[in-house]
Amino acid sequence: MLDTVLAVVNGLLLAGTALLVLPALLLLVQIVLALRQPPPLPAQPRPARIAVLIPAHNEGHGVRATIMQTLSQLGPDDRVLVVADNCNDDTAAQARLVGAEVVERHDAERRGKGYALDFGVRHLEMLAQHEGHSPDVVLVLDADCVLSPGLIPRVAGLAQAHGRPVQASYLMHAPTPGLKARVAEFAMRVKNLARSRGMFRLGLPCQLLGTGMAFPWAVALRAPLASGHLAEDMQLGVRLARDGTPPLFCEDVLVTSVFAASQEGERSQRTRWEHGHLSLLVGEGPKLLWEALRRGRLAQAMLVMDMLVPPLALLAGLLVVATLAQAIWALLTGWVAGLVLALMGVAALLVAIVAARHRFAAELIGLGELLKAPVYVLAKLPIYLSFVVRRQTEWVRTKRDH
Repeated sequence: MLDTVLAVVNGLLLAGTALLVLPALLLLVQIVLALRQPPPLPAQPRPARIAVLIPAHNEGHGVRATIMQTLSQLGPDDRVLVVADNCNDDTAAQARLVGAEVVERHDAERRGKGYALDFGVRHLEMLAQHEGHSPDVVLVLDADCVLSPGLIPRVAGLAQAHGRPVQASYLMHAPTPGLKARVAEFAMRVKNLARSRGMFRLGLPCQLLGTGMAFPWAVALRAPLASGHLAEDMQLGVRLARDGTPPLFCEDVLVTSVFAASQEGERSQRTRWEHGHLSLLVGEGPKLLWEALRRGRLAQAMLVMDMLVPPLALLAGLLVVATLAQAIWALLTGWVAGLVLALMGVAALLVAIVAARHRFAAELIGLGELLKAPVYVLAKLPIYLSFVVRRQTEWVRTKRDH
């Protein structure tokens, strides 16, 4: 009887550890592949009509700069549409001042970026019916981002040529020089650049990142945009892959923005991202993975697997806990298979982090500073605990620093 109980416990511990080791191994594969930069995608002709859609909630302070950058990359047959979403400031007026078209949306129940995007696409559809022609491509930009030269025609041309969404590189910069802010920037480089490049080198789709996204008009029309999910961009990318239009990564153009500088803003921003990702991971991830595997869709399954990789800090913390638990169990029972597996996961994660730092963030964070990263992991524990006891489910705008 005791042997049976021990066998069951061993099996459960091994399975639980494997669920953490697999994401660490996938991350390692992505980083190793990303060490070498692939050649850029071939250039494609610029679409005749591009519609840039900018969802904006109380962005009156900064939306003008983004619109002016956008207009500088557009032609006479293109348009910029700002969706002033549930605003109580002068976002709409500021957008109109610099030449954008504006549509205002007021809906206290259906809040979030996904609903604003859907509202904007439906407005563009109405305009197309009235004018007799539709845009070839719809490009989504956040209201507070900075564009690299040529970004809009580049991703729009690729979207039209490939008939699928295209995601530009998207990075965020730390507004302060502190270690915590630089660790956050490093994690963003790993998630948005290194891992996306690794997926690209495997010939696989990438996640959508929320800004710098171009959609062929037909894809934009049928895309399930209307969502209040906290990670609506990641959710959308996986659903589009399921529907046969997986996102394509275009690394050679870049959109950037800045992390919130205030503690309140940083905490709000981080909580929204982490809770949104974890909600997808535990809520939709297993079902989507099973569906993709059952239908034999490898690319879709790998994109879901990528989504199932937890945030770096959480993955590191869980692997350490699993390793300690397996070590204690090995001392008590002499069973070491689980400990060996856990140590493999820790080693894979460490190699991936060190390699990513060397290739993508050598000027940002020193090797010695990486040894202090566990402090960053501990600082994020309240966010993960609150996911269990008081999960954020409604979209809340990040408090800006002006």
